[in-house]
Amino acid sequence: MEDALRYAVLIPCLNEEATIGKVVEDFRRVLPEADIYVYDNNSTDRTAEIARAAGAIVERETRQGKGYVVRAMFEKIEADLYVLVDGDDTYPAEALPSLLEPAARGEADMVVGSRLKDADRRSFKAVNRFGNRLLSRLFNLCFRAKFRDLLSGYRVMTRDFVKHIPVITYGFDIETGLGIQSIVNGYVAAEVPISYRERPAGSATKLRPFADGYRILKTMLGAVIDFRPMWLFALITALLVLVALGFGLAALLVPPSTTALVLAIFFCFFALLAALSLAVGVVLKVVNIKHLEQMSVWRKRAGRAEGVEANARRPRQDA
Repeated sequence: MEDALRYAVLIPCLNEEATIGKVVEDFRRVLPEADIYVYDNNSTDRTAEIARAAGAIVERETRQGKGYVVRAMFEKIEADLYVLVDGDDTYPAEALPSLLEPAARGEADMVVGSRLKDADRRSFKAVNRFGNRLLSRLFNLCFRAKFRDLLSGYRVMTRDFVKHIPVITYGFDIETGLGIQSIVNGYVAAEVPISYRERPAGSATKLRPFADGYRILKTMLGAVIDFRPMWLFALITALLVLVALGFGLAALLVPPSTTALVLAIFFCFFALLAALSLAVGVVLKVVNIKHLEQMSVWRKRAGRAEGVEANARRPRQDA
């Protein structure tokens, strides 16, 4: 007989005493068989106390940053399906069954709750909505993805995904990091539309639209250099070639003179930069291929080792 799935609800928290009790109770009601973990990230209020009273397993992560909290959760918590959700009571627990279904059926490794369709303007401010759409479209362009809501904090993930991806982002760019890892490691991501609520009275957001947006852009750029270097450097090369051709054409059109010589020098300079850019892209592409090959081998070995360990723990089923 097939074993029942183990569920874990992961709630990273910083100063959410106004909402954390209701969040724990809502997810306990919707998914009573789940273990609910609240990781307190140096709160200065009663977040941990209220979460524990509501029935959550409370741990503390002293390294400041949501990414550090998620990394600790992924490393320490054992389950078959993981639910990651913020503790601010903006994500409805009632939507959880629709997020769990694709992952439980094996159709997706990560299921993201997409907020943009049903969110009202009070819960999703114009600047946040615009930034989310802009960053999601930029991400899709860079990584050939189809995310509508890249930055959602509500998602379901399989054990294979959680245990085999590296968490290398440490702040509010963690959602971007999870999206990147799903793409570059060949995992299947899906989105399910959900409603999105306004923060309850008495709770304050920690989001900083411009600072967090800058961090997310920096994370994307680093990932493009790491995982899609040929695409980036081919684009840079094309721009440099256009500039070089402009100087070269100008050098041919002006009469022979000092100006023509300067234009010819600029032509050679930008042509050399274009060649150098293309060479860097090729080298990084080769390095990237080798890295992905090593990651693939490591994942296969880790999967076999986990399977052996699980079989060793499983009691014998006599007919």
